[in-house]
Amino acid sequence: MKKLVAALAVVAAGSSFALAGCSGSSGSSATASSGPVTLTFWHGYTEADGKVLDQIVTDFNSSQSDITIQTTTKTWAVIGDTLLTALSADEGPDIVALPAENLPVYASKGAFATLDDFYASDTTKNASLNPHAVEMVQVDGSAYGVPIGFVPLSVVYNKTLFAAAGITTFPTTWDEWVADAKKLTIDENGDGTPEQYGLALPDHSTVGNGVWPSLFYGNGGELTDGSTSVIDSSANVKTLTYWADAVIKDKISPTGLDGVASDKLFSSGKAAMEVGGPWMASVATENNIDYGIAAIHAGPVAQASSAIGISAAVTSQADGAKKAAAEKFFDYFFSKKVSTTWSLGSGWPPLRTDIPAADVSSNPVVATLTGFADTARPLLPGVANSTDVLAAIDEATQKALAGGDPATLLATASKSAQQSLDG
Repeated sequence: MKKLVAALAVVAAGSSFALAGCSGSSGSSATASSGPVTLTFWHGYTEADGKVLDQIVTDFNSSQSDITIQTTTKTWAVIGDTLLTALSADEGPDIVALPAENLPVYASKGAFATLDDFYASDTTKNASLNPHAVEMVQVDGSAYGVPIGFVPLSVVYNKTLFAAAGITTFPTTWDEWVADAKKLTIDENGDGTPEQYGLALPDHSTVGNGVWPSLFYGNGGELTDGSTSVIDSSANVKTLTYWADAVIKDKISPTGLDGVASDKLFSSGKAAMEVGGPWMASVATENNIDYGIAAIHAGPVAQASSAIGISAAVTSQADGAKKAAAEKFFDYFFSKKVSTTWSLGSGWPPLRTDIPAADVSSNPVVATLTGFADTARPLLPGVANSTDVLAAIDEATQKALAGGDPATLLATASKSAQQSLDG
């Protein structure tokens, strides 16, 4: 999963051509052809989760005789580098999985078929799909994919360090979070550089670029309002000021951290808390850290977290019969039994809201994440230039935690982001 995060920004955005044919060319009225249909499916799950996904496909193939899906495993980066070129040569996949932030880029180039008919079907309506995960695949009011992974960022914490500081309950609000982080910050020699920090808070290149959006959401802020940047809203200025003060004045976290450095600080036992993804559970275990996982603390307005997501799309290479066949596979994938199997195999919460934590209790991390999956929000859904918008935020947060004025920095970031949104 860490490989996935590293590939979130890898897209073929540099390609200057659009694909021939419109993205809705595979008609919604298409049905399976009279003969068997064979589909190719590219995905980037290269670890144990990939084996689980491939087995789900094998089981689907065995469950009926009309459709055969052939999977090909590539890295997420390779998919990003080769998809458009392969599709332009009619040598691409019929179904492709990719980081959700990349879906709007390909949809805008005509690479994907719309799937509005799929979501209009009674089967899909009855599948109780997480509405925020479905929002993730929307572009200009139409669905261009299905969610196959949607996980909220969360807080991983070191139980041993908490116990040593006399903290018996996990904080639930921002003020409690900062207060406990101060208790967990230790500067034994008084030189101004703590040997142990209460929190590893990256100020740029954060996990999935979602840490600061999560904090902005918690105080009622947003990144965009439609196609308009609202990064410099008063709510966001208050949020950045609050956390910059906590880091600069109270030294609860080092400055200048990126996501990788944040992971290292926590895994070395030098930070008591970190905002991260579910893979931090295995990182903690590998480093003999007795850890816990909790939802990101509630801000003054709401409890919210940015989500890391993966989408699957039907490409414009697929004809009507193949699109119909792909939708039959998606119906199978979202069935309760298969959705549960995939959740446990991927390590992410179920995509169906009617699968409770108890049903995935065999994996405690998945069960915990399922308990607050409803707080997750997609990051800039439908925005093709999301990478540029997030880069503008990165510059502002990094400079603010280095002592810059949050209001001025966010105003500059908003202007830059607006230029990107305007194309």
